[in-house]
Amino acid sequence: MNGFLGVLIFSGSLPATRVAVADLDPIFLTAARAAIAGLLGLGLLLAFREARPKRGDLVPLAVVALSVVVGFPLLTALALQHVNSAHSIVFIGLLPLATAVFGVLRGGERPRPAFWLFSCLGSALVAGFAMGQGFTAAPAGDLLMLAAIIICGLGYAEGAALSRRLGGWQVISWALVLSLPVMAALSALTMPATFAGVGAPAWIGLAYVSVFSMLVGFVFWYRGLVQGGIAAVGQLQLLQPFFGLMLAATILHETVSWAMVAATMGVALCVAGAKRFAR
Repeated sequence: MNGFLGVLIFSGSLPATRVAVADLDPIFLTAARAAIAGLLGLGLLLAFREARPKRGDLVPLAVVALSVVVGFPLLTALALQHVNSAHSIVFIGLLPLATAVFGVLRGGERPRPAFWLFSCLGSALVAGFAMGQGFTAAPAGDLLMLAAIIICGLGYAEGAALSRRLGGWQVISWALVLSLPVMAALSALTMPATFAGVGAPAWIGLAYVSVFSMLVGFVFWYRGLVQGGIAAVGQLQLLQPFFGLMLAATILHETVSWAMVAATMGVALCVAGAKRFAR
């Protein structure tokens, strides 16, 4: 359930980023969202009087900060200037596989061979569905998204492993605080001369990725990865593109096709199969 809530929150990240970069510079957006979330994380740590991380935890926290606080948001913001949200679904479908691979490398997990079969099948279903919807060729956007997925998988696995010692919300909060000085300075340096041309949708997008994508979502996500295993719970990300489409249908009144329903059912079966053989 914690992993599911995390995925549900993350489902709005790319659409919100897409809306925000229409009026805001990608670098400013990345820095601003991290700075805002960093201030919130600092407030939480102070309010609950959390002990400082040990020296041995600083390097893993730096990896989390560089991957999920800076790397993934910046690379996706840059990519979404070249590709649309539908195109990015192809790459989000690869995120569970990337998370599972780093779960083995960094988390010490050893899923059974059948797990990899279901994981690859689920990724193929998501990628096939997305490609079936049609997209335009954009090599720069593709490379940026691919790099973002690899970095994000590393950050998820590293953060989950560290959460076993520090706790889920503590890990993302400390990672945000660690990056706060740099991100706050970068926000000031890249701030637009005027915000007159920034519309309400861009501000809403910035607010969403700052509060939910950067902080609240990770509270549930890291807790779920610790409770159910990085590889197993990570497969829930296969549902993320479809959650995004369902949100679009509900909020934007877009049509939900039977192909989407069929693909979602197929992915759900893959998630169940992968979880069954994750350990």
